[in-house]
Amino acid sequence: MVIQILDHIIDEIKQIREDVFMNEQGFEDEFDAIDETAKFVLLSIDGKAVGTCRYFPGESSGDAHIGRMAVRKLYRGQGLGAKIMLAAENGIRRDGFTSCSLSAQVQARPFYETLGYVAEGEEYLDEGCPHILMRKIF
Repeated sequence: MVIQILDHIIDEIKQIREDVFMNEQGFEDEFDAIDETAKFVLLSIDGKAVGTCRYFPGESSGDAHIGRMAVRKLYRGQGLGAKIMLAAENGIRRDGFTSCSLSAQVQARPFYETLGYVAEGEEYLDEGCPHILMRKIF
């Protein structure tokens, strides 16, 4: 297993996000201007890209935001999502941030809670899918 932090999006990351968010979950607005400035975590197993997320400065001072966390369906249930999140958090701390926020799909809320994230505010819809803002203070 190899985990990399990249300064730019690459085709393997785009393919994971297309497979998970667009093809599997039906989202349409997957790519945006944030992809031009975010940092990306890429987890590969035996040379195959299997999971990713991105992070970038959040809306409040000292906060970074993690988004687009995805693991290919075949590789779920093996703790890889937690490894991706830990790599992102380590990069975020290295970059000097003191907290991290994310917009969690409500069905993934328990996963993020196990990693120390706490829900804030009310649920909201993103492309028709219920989400909730969650935050972790380092």
